[in-house]
Amino acid sequence: MFELFPDGPVYEYPQVINVAYSFLWAFVLASIIAITHRLTFTGNHYPKNFFQSLVLGAIVTTLVMMAIGDSLARGLGVFGAMAIIRFRTRIDDPRDVLFLFAALSTGLAIGVFGFTISFVGTLLFCAVAFILHYSPFRSFTLQQRLYFSLTSRKDLDLALAVMRKYCRDFRQESMLINKEKLIRYQFGVSLRSEEERENFIDELSKVPDIQQIRLSINELITP
Repeated sequence: MFELFPDGPVYEYPQVINVAYSFLWAFVLASIIAITHRLTFTGNHYPKNFFQSLVLGAIVTTLVMMAIGDSLARGLGVFGAMAIIRFRTRIDDPRDVLFLFAALSTGLAIGVFGFTISFVGTLLFCAVAFILHYSPFRSFTLQQRLYFSLTSRKDLDLALAVMRKYCRDFRQESMLINKEKLIRYQFGVSLRSEEERENFIDELSKVPDIQQIRLSINELITP
């Protein structure tokens, strides 16, 4: 009987079945990681290409590891081929890097027929990601910048109250006094919903003595 998590290829079956079984598990486990990333994503616009990269990256890693096998020559050949390719894609969020590394690690384990460790590792990684997502350590990607000016600091609390209502998270980045003797504030913000963008600006404009309100559009802010 074919084991669910064999520690190596099952030689009673043709090689094509073992290979297909490995790629199937790489796809399933990488999809679980990608779905977890999607459900715990806190930005305003989810990058669909990153979702595909997680799944495809695991499959490619599985393919590479199965092609190398125990051959040192193949390993050196793959290393040389990869050295030719230059990856210049910038990933600003360290959390995204960890999810990508988790997907690649899953593919690596599957490629050497480590089904048990890949399955347990994937479930544990996703479980911890959900726990952290609903814990006080939950993080947000600040997607936009908010600018406004006040005549005095006493009205800042009113502006902050509006921001708490419409923003999932916000962070003050700078404060300065301009030539008109107005206090100019800059905040990094992440709106709860883009549909409430106009309502947010309208309610913020009702704060006494607030001026020069400006909200950037889809501007990724690196912590």
